[in-house]
Formats: sequence, structure tokens, C-alpha cells
Amino acid sequence: RVVLATTHVALREVPRLLTADVIVGAAEVTRAGLRDWFGIAEPRIALCALNPHAGDGGRFGREDDELLAPAARAAGLAGPFPADTVFVRAMRGAFDAVIAPYHDVGMTAIKVAAFGSAVNVTLGLPFPRTSPDHGTALDIAGQGIADPSSMIEAVLLCADIAQRTRVNGRR
Repeated sequence: RVVLATTHVALREVPRLLTADVIVGAAEVTRAGLRDWFGIAEPRIALCALNPHAGDGGRFGREDDELLAPAARAAGLAGPFPADTVFVRAMRGAFDAVIAPYHDVGMTAIKVAAFGSAVNVTLGLPFPRTSPDHGTALDIAGQGIADPSSMIEAVLLCADIAQRTRVNGRR
């Protein structure tokens, strides 16, 4: 499970857009989603670093020490941890979700782990909304070669979330 703190923006824009409020907000919506929609009572959430080696004490940028670490503490997140290890740790069960600072670092992890079967879940809505992990694939439309796996998984997960929230008294 990966949550993007920023979405489709140029990499050069990420440091400006990645604020403490954005990180705390992402943590709040992630925690609520994991609790309410996935039944995880005490979610363990990690924050992925922005820079290589989480900045390496300022050698590769100060953002991780000066912005991400204080925001992680304020939001009750673990980290920030380097991108090259945090997703492995999550896949091995150390974390229930990882908040990624920008689109490509988070989506690369998801697609390497589950390309074609991953599902996008929109958090923060009063109802479940899921979608396939890919775009419209207009380049192969009408050819009968599209893999429906991610769409099937999206429908099944949405039904599961809806059932879980109905059973737990939330609608």
C-alpha cells in the first residue's frame, strides 16, 4: 500500500509542494483509510525519504532532516527512510503503508511489486472508489489484448471495502 503525498508534477516542483501540512494530511487520510476500509486497528505507516539515503545527514539535501523528519514525528509516522529500502521493508510486513513524496517513486514500487493487478484506492472520500493501476490504454483499445486483471481486482476490492464498512456500521 502506497500513498502519494504529491501526484503528477514535475520533479523540480516536489520540494516546494511537499510541506509539513501535506505530509500530515496524507498521514491522517492514510491512517483513517487503513483503519476504516482495511480493518487495521493500529496502522504502521512509514514515510519515504525525498533524497537518496534520506539525505545522508545533509550530504544529499536537507529536506529529509529539516522537513520530512519533523513532519513524520508530528504525524506519528516512521521515517523518513530511503526509497531503496522502505518499500522492501513494507513488503516484508514492517509497515502497513508507505507515504511516498512524489509520484514516480511510489508508483515504481507498486508496479514492480504488482504490475497489472494493483489497484488505485482514493482515500478521504465518504465512499469507496477504486480504479485499475493503469491508464486508459487507448493505444490497444479494441484489439482484444488488454489484460482485465487490474480492473477485476479494483471491482473486487471496492466490493470488499463496501461490505466491510457496511458491516462496521459506516456507510
